[in-house]
Amino acid sequence: MDFTFVLFLVQMAAITMAHMLRVTNNCPFTVWPGVQGDPGQQHLENGGFMLGAYKTHFILSSRTWAGRIWGRTNCDSQGKCETGDCDNKIQCNGTLGVPPLTLAEIQFAKSDNLNFYHVSLVDGFNLPIRIMPNKYRIDPNSGDDCKAAVCVADLNSKCPAKLAVKGADGSSVVGCKSACALFNTNSDCCQGVYTTPATCNSSSWPQNYPPFFKEACPGAYSYPFDNTTTTFTCHGNSLTKFDIVFCP
Repeated sequence: MDFTFVLFLVQMAAITMAHMLRVTNNCPFTVWPGVQGDPGQQHLENGGFMLGAYKTHFILSSRTWAGRIWGRTNCDSQGKCETGDCDNKIQCNGTLGVPPLTLAEIQFAKSDNLNFYHVSLVDGFNLPIRIMPNKYRIDPNSGDDCKAAVCVADLNSKCPAKLAVKGADGSSVVGCKSACALFNTNSDCCQGVYTTPATCNSSSWPQNYPPFFKEACPGAYSYPFDNTTTTFTCHGNSLTKFDIVFCP
């Protein structure tokens, strides 16, 4: 059998056993996406790459990949970034970016072809983002929504002064911290004795910042136990693709 044909069959088999992530930068400036796999999962693209304005990059993942993707801004040639930085390197290789950052999180099906995905503002905000499946099937009895998880608002422009992160120029706001990133207390970070919905309730915090994020981006979750209506599900198969768009 011809070697080229064998190689083609192997490549096609790999594709049918994978999901495609289509990452698009719709911002008028370069973004450096960072990628971190969950424990035991691959850090796709070695954890990061550069994506020019209005460019698209395709990533193949395993059928059961789970992890998160975020955008980094104003990076230099060595990989030091103004927001979302991961130890001053282009390929994060397992290192999560420094908050504040907007996260698109996804867990591909481990059973029943059910995928979970959402946008998280738990670590603050630096870029608008949308994640949405395509080529999916909707079972009317499954409870799937298959809708876009999204935060399109520019939270930087309206960020409370105490949460605002200024850029190198000292005037522009490039990120908006979460309460956890700002105060780093067990209550604000839902840690220690605050690890349940009953004990971690933002309305009881000294300063209730999550509503600022929630009102601006109702399709994202603003603190760890604000995910009952913002975690989306969709049944899929090996052809299911996910679009992740910065500045949608």
